[in-house]
Amino acid sequence: MSTKDYLEKDYYAVLGVPKSASAEDIKKAYRKLARQYHPDTNQGDPSKETKFKEVSEAYDILSDSKRRKEYDDARTLFGSGVGGQRAGGGFPFDFGDLFGGTAGQQQPGQGAGERFSDLFGGLFNRGGAGTRSTGATRPRRGQDIESEVTLSFTEAVEGATVSLRLTSSAACTGCSGTGAKAGTTPRVCPTCEGTGAASRNLGNFAFSEPCRDCKGRGLLVDDPCPVCEGSGRAKSTRTIQARIPAGVADGQRVKLKGKGAPGENGGPAGDLYIQTHVKPHAVFGRSGDNLTITVPVTFTEAALGAEIKVPILKGMPVTLRIPPGTPNGRTFRVRGRGAARKDGTKGDLLASVEVVVPKTLDDKSRELLTEFNTATAAEDPRADLIQRARSE
Repeated sequence: MSTKDYLEKDYYAVLGVPKSASAEDIKKAYRKLARQYHPDTNQGDPSKETKFKEVSEAYDILSDSKRRKEYDDARTLFGSGVGGQRAGGGFPFDFGDLFGGTAGQQQPGQGAGERFSDLFGGLFNRGGAGTRSTGATRPRRGQDIESEVTLSFTEAVEGATVSLRLTSSAACTGCSGTGAKAGTTPRVCPTCEGTGAASRNLGNFAFSEPCRDCKGRGLLVDDPCPVCEGSGRAKSTRTIQARIPAGVADGQRVKLKGKGAPGENGGPAGDLYIQTHVKPHAVFGRSGDNLTITVPVTFTEAALGAEIKVPILKGMPVTLRIPPGTPNGRTFRVRGRGAARKDGTKGDLLASVEVVVPKTLDDKSRELLTEFNTATAAEDPRADLIQRARSE
């Protein structure tokens, strides 16, 4: 993605939130849109898949406080737009003039230009001001990679190690990343003298941009490698074992630092972002860090009180004491039997009782319940219902 594309995109508009939105509001908006546009639920609709990628890209930036600040600062400095805007109240500029339609690889500028170079260094993961190296040795960070994984309910709660097959860009095996045909070597670009950058003077500002002849590499290939066609990069497929931490929720993105595409010329690898999908459980539900369960009880257990066995996600059932007169729907809390938290503690198990009414009665049961009904006839639970309804 070029610097021009990056700055022109309004990630707040993509997620449908204001610029002042809190981190929680951004997360809620992302989850809602991710469910709406996820490819699994919109198979065969490329427009929904494209929208899903846009939403994921926006959340990737705005959910990271550091990257969000850099993004906001960049759009503020450049007027949040394209041609005709003003940077810092100075001069009108056009992104096409500023970046030449290519992704900027900044070198040290002069004055305010150096400030912009530092900003873009952090924002686009490239070397900052003061970086002076030849195109042949300049390290470049690898690309970030996105992947998806589907977990069982138990795996999401307890954590799991999964195998992921990743495809990314890596050094071409045919030329070892040089881009030149075997037996030949690249030559230093005469335009930028191997720096990979050219300076553009815009009045009071000087900006550094990639050399247009060598595309920022600092080298020219006269006899390109037939495998990568001179780019020095090729598609690489590998399988890794990724650890999904305990307590992840459905739709959550897990970041694994340094597990993305390999860097170039000794540069660091990119990061891996894993979108998690969690299958529902037949018995348990999830409410934040707490697990939920509905426990059926008989009328007599609710009325007289009882001790009942309640299953937990892993391990032997626990004993839950139901006090006499327990109403239908009452929720009991079993401490420490929920999902894992980041601090190592666990949430709770929330057990809600559901009074089960028998569908059929034998003669003896019917006789006893009839006697009970006669004995409690004076207690009408609806005695003041009509009166209270009319008083409103």
